[in-house]
Amino acid sequence: MRAAGRLGVGVIGAGRVGPVLGAALAGAGHALVGITAVSQGSRDRADAMLPGVPVLTIPDLVERSELVLVAVPDAELPALVEGLADAGVWVAGQLLVHTSPRFGTGVLLPAVRRGAIPVALSPAMAFTGTSVDLVRLREARCAVTAPAPVLPIGQALAVEMGCEPVVVAEEDRPAWAAALDEATGPLERAMQAAAAGLSSLGVEDPDAVLGPVARSALERALLRARRPGRVGRDR
Repeated sequence: MRAAGRLGVGVIGAGRVGPVLGAALAGAGHALVGITAVSQGSRDRADAMLPGVPVLTIPDLVERSELVLVAVPDAELPALVEGLADAGVWVAGQLLVHTSPRFGTGVLLPAVRRGAIPVALSPAMAFTGTSVDLVRLREARCAVTAPAPVLPIGQALAVEMGCEPVVVAEEDRPAWAAALDEATGPLERAMQAAAAGLSSLGVEDPDAVLGPVARSALERALLRARRPGRVGRDR
């Protein structure tokens, strides 16, 4: 029997995000009732992060869950929510949480019409899909978007995941997503190019070289962002 305030959580999506956030919620005392996984890679990832948690079909998972965590690519989210609403899968009174940075709760409207309670949570971090992310969540901010009566629930869930909640308005979610993309996209491309360059020189472990460089460069960039008047003056 679950303690008061603890929920049965189902996770839709076994990419890099879903299993990590599912594990974080389990660590806060919630009960994981299942996860969906299609490919062998996603099944392996689910088994590594959530051992013993059953792989279920989406209808079975939704039926058994008090909180459904939808962690799918942005492009798939609207059609998934609408398709399940048309099929009558969503359950009235159920918490429905998605993790897309780009969308607020408007994308969940088809499920809301069926009685679901909408929350949008987006931790500001680049997920690896491994247990390392559970530590990084403790340093992360998490965008929380929800109707006013539900906002405290969203904030509490972010805290239980280990994050500091940041309230982001519905209309500001695209700007939030753009800011994260601006930070992560160029960095990932630069690291890939740098690793390839070092490998071509015969460096056996490019990560060992680039890790300290990337971290120190990021710290310097953040320092200069806080002190814009000193850009170019400090070397």
